[in-house]
Formats: sequence, C-alpha cells, structure tokens
Amino acid sequence: MTCNEPYVTVVRDSLYDRIPLTRAEVALISTPTFQRLDRIQQLGFVSKIWPGAKHTRYEHSLGVLHLMRQALATLRRHDAGRIDEETRRTALAAALLHDVGHYPFSHAIEELGRPVLPHEEVGRQLIERSELAEILEREWAVEPGRVADLIAPRGALSAADRLVRGLLSGALDVDKLDYLPRDARHCNVPYGGVDTPRLLDALRVADVHGVPRVVVTAKGVSPLHSLINARQEMFDNVYWHHANRAAMAMLQRAVQDALLAGAMSAEELPRHDDASLLARLSEPGMPESTRQLVLRLRDRVLHKRALEVSARAPDLYRYLSSLYGRPAARRELEVVLAQRLSDLLGEPVADWEVLLAIPKPEKWSTDVWVLFERPPLGFQSLMPWQDVVGLTDADFARFEEHRRLIRVVTTARLREVVAQHWPRLLLPLLS
Repeated sequence: MTCNEPYVTVVRDSLYDRIPLTRAEVALISTPTFQRLDRIQQLGFVSKIWPGAKHTRYEHSLGVLHLMRQALATLRRHDAGRIDEETRRTALAAALLHDVGHYPFSHAIEELGRPVLPHEEVGRQLIERSELAEILEREWAVEPGRVADLIAPRGALSAADRLVRGLLSGALDVDKLDYLPRDARHCNVPYGGVDTPRLLDALRVADVHGVPRVVVTAKGVSPLHSLINARQEMFDNVYWHHANRAAMAMLQRAVQDALLAGAMSAEELPRHDDASLLARLSEPGMPESTRQLVLRLRDRVLHKRALEVSARAPDLYRYLSSLYGRPAARRELEVVLAQRLSDLLGEPVADWEVLLAIPKPEKWSTDVWVLFERPPLGFQSLMPWQDVVGLTDADFARFEEHRRLIRVVTTARLREVVAQHWPRLLLPLLS
C-alpha cells in the first residue's frame, strides 16, 4: 500500500460522513478478528442509560483510522522528511487495529488484572499471530511486530515510531479525538465538543530538548483546551454515571467469580463479543453469583447506589481507592460486607448483593508543546502548553479528586439498610 493507493470503497459515518478505504484497509476490516468489534458496544452498559449509545468499537476504529490519515497528511505536508512512507503505513495500520484486542463491555473486565491481560497486549498477540499478520505483510508491506509496538510497546521505539505513537496514545491523540465527540453524539449530550479540524491542522513536528515531537501551533491552543474540557465533561456526566458504574461492577464480579471457579479461562475472554459473553456467563456450569448478576444485567435490574464516598472523606476514600488495583481484596471486602449485613438483618444476604464500584484513577496529561511563528512578548518560540495557558496537570487532577466517587452498590432491598448503617459496616475497616 502506498500513499497513492486508490480508494476502493466508502463507508458512511455518523461523525465524518464519508470515510474512504483502500484495498489493504478493507482486507483488515473483512477479517473475523476485526469484525468481532462490530458486535462490541463502544460504551458497554451506557446504553442502559442513554439508549442511543449503541455505537461499536468497529466504527470507532474506522474513525481513528480516518483522523490518523489526516494527522499524518498534515505532518508530512509541513515536514515530509520526518515520517517516511513505511512509517505512515505502519501508523495507519496501528490506528485501525488499536482496539482489536478489546474485551466486551468497555473496560470493566480488564480492570480485573492478571491473568486478564490489558487489551493492548491481547491486540499485540492478535496482530502478530492471527490472520492479521499475513495481511499486514502481504497487503500493507509492514512488519506486524512494528505495528504492535505502536499499540503495546516492548522496548525502545525509533524516533519516527515515537512520533506516530504519540498521535495514537498520549495527551494529544486521535483516539480521544474520535471517541469523545462520537460518544457525545450517540448519547445525545451537549458535551464532548472538540474543534477537531482546527486541531489537526495545527499539528507540526519540532525538536523539544533535542527529541522530535508532535507539537501544535498557536492555533491549536484553544482546540486542545476544548479536548481536555470534553474529556472532563464526558467523565463527569457519562463514563462515571452511577448506573453505568454499577453495571460495570456487576459484570466485573460475574466474570471474576467465573474465573475463580474455573468455569472459564482468561484466554477465552477476548474471543467473545457482548452477546456471546453474556450467553457464556449464563450457562448452567457457571457459579450462582455469575448467573444471577448476568440475569439482572440482561433485564436491567441494576444495583442501586447505597453510599457514595468522596475524597473529602479522605481516610475511607483512600482505603477503598487502594482496592482498585487489588481485585481479590475488593472481592474479599464485598463478601465481608454481605456477611455483616446478614448478621445485622438476621437473614441471608448473598455475597454478590453488595459490590464496590471503584472507578479507575485517571491520569490527566497536558504534555504538549506550542510552536509560535511570532511569539507574543514574554513568550518563547517553543513553550509547554501549560505555560501558555497557565494551567497544569495538577489543576485538572483536582477535578478528578472532587468528581471521582467510590460507590457501594447493592440490590434494591439492601439500599436503605446500607445507607443507614454504613458506619457500622465500613468504619471498622479503618481501625
């Protein structure tokens, strides 16, 4: 595939209207491995709250390819020597395949940790070992391992690959530039607005401390701020919505119990789509907890928020937050809480009736540099974006600190009991 390879077809997209595709791109899209993404909703259980949010990883991947193509065209137009043709093809393949290893229902499953691998590592295995590898070599004339390195790096990257990887994953990447407006569009919420064309047109390559990096011109300062604001708004209103977080906690526990019981393996998980995973977890050989939780997910009988813990309750918040990276300890506490509730009520409480919904601690990075052709007085020709706008990562992290809530979610019958007796249930943890 060369820069001049003709387009052979066009798909109609909800964001960009028309996305043209080459023969090599169609070859990847047509594989069973890629087609699985068409059966995985981008936002998992968010469609239980916003019914229109049924868009898929498939269309998101096409969107990322489309934006990567535009970003690379801008960089090559202004500095053709930095990114050669093979690097361009490698970056486009990585953009199209960046989510190929994704699990069903958004990120809940991979938060379980080992033996469940990050979806980037699963993607690496598929790119190097499945039918994708042959197509990349034959149709794209690129090394599968190099494509995989842009998604899940192993070792040092070349200068050119570091540049294009920054376009795929970083403070300024085409992944966020697609999913934020796309998610907002399908949820029909007035958030997620980004001036994408202006931001892409502002991309350049400059040497920062002797290292070539993707930077923005002065025209990209405001659009980059809109990207950061969109991310904050979408987390606050959509991704961290209490019902979505409850559903994710239910799925997470259902899968965790199935793995612990040996009813399924971690290696099986990335082969499933949304529907096939729920069917598998509903089989008679699965633990009772798994089947009960999946039944409720299917019927939208979601756990209710009984208690929300903010960072302004620092001791309890820190303790519960520490369980995010320790899923076994989180499950153990859920079992203990169920037993304490059973003792309190004098009746049985199943250990899956009380769950902890702990959002992933987000990393707010604004490590982008701004290139000025004619810097204002007091500015330099190349400056960190933070210095240009007077904001730092710590400023944005304060948003997360105040808006990221840890929730105890329960079946409806236990909601008021937990809300009333939470000190008796949780405060002993702090001793």
